[in-house]
Amino acid sequence: MGIKTYNPYTPSRRNMTGSDFSEITKKTPEKSLTTSLKKNAGRNNQGKITVRHQGGGNRRKYRIIDFKRKKDGVPATVIGIEYDPNRTANIALICYADGEKAYILAPEGLADGMKVMNGPEAEVRVGNCLPLANIPVGTLVHNIEMYPGKGGQLVRSAGNSAQLMAKEGKYATLRLPSGEMRMIPLNCRASIGVIGNGDHNLVKIGKAGRKRHMGIRPTVRGSVMNPNDHPHGGGEGKAPIGRPGPCTPWGKPALGLKTRKKNKQSNKLIVRRRDGKAIK
Repeated sequence: MGIKTYNPYTPSRRNMTGSDFSEITKKTPEKSLTTSLKKNAGRNNQGKITVRHQGGGNRRKYRIIDFKRKKDGVPATVIGIEYDPNRTANIALICYADGEKAYILAPEGLADGMKVMNGPEAEVRVGNCLPLANIPVGTLVHNIEMYPGKGGQLVRSAGNSAQLMAKEGKYATLRLPSGEMRMIPLNCRASIGVIGNGDHNLVKIGKAGRKRHMGIRPTVRGSVMNPNDHPHGGGEGKAPIGRPGPCTPWGKPALGLKTRKKNKQSNKLIVRRRDGKAIK
């Protein structure tokens, strides 16, 4: 998918870019596979803000994506590639031979009329989903399960893929997009190929209003607040934060503090961290 630019008839339009949606072949979503998406503006069931900077935004429907790909041995035909407002990747509508329809993440190279299949008997071909045990070493995969049958949890955003590096015993070793090397059980499933819409990260928002359409509200720096509002606030002119390191509005350390538990159970499955350090 390419990037399109705009004529600079306003200052914000000058630097704005967007997707040209050349991969999209189907404009309207499948009604039976959509559901309403309730807005909560970052508030919990007590009405208190638990996630800041959320609210407003365009109304959208949620597309029910089949991350599990459990319908084995039944070939499916790709009906169309669609835009999904809830994720960076595009989605593909597929129709199984028995008439059932489903949405899957659309990998690069998947086009209308192509066949996809799930299960151990499936070929190693773009769009197919099969257990890691049946995938050759070196293959690029996406939508990877962490627990058998739970559905894909890893590598689901636009332009991403993981590489199958090795298979040993009950585990496969994958190199994730972050650079982390991680072991995944061999009976977990993954889909073949690189997720499409790889140019998504080149889009320039261009104006504040476009962020508001996405449901993202403004973020105010702590250093321009008063001391009663933020630990970084106060002082004459541009004052330093006056602390050993940056803090959240509630005085907790921010920006770089490691929050992963030292004794986390899954640490033993990480071969090498994304910062290049091996797990001890």
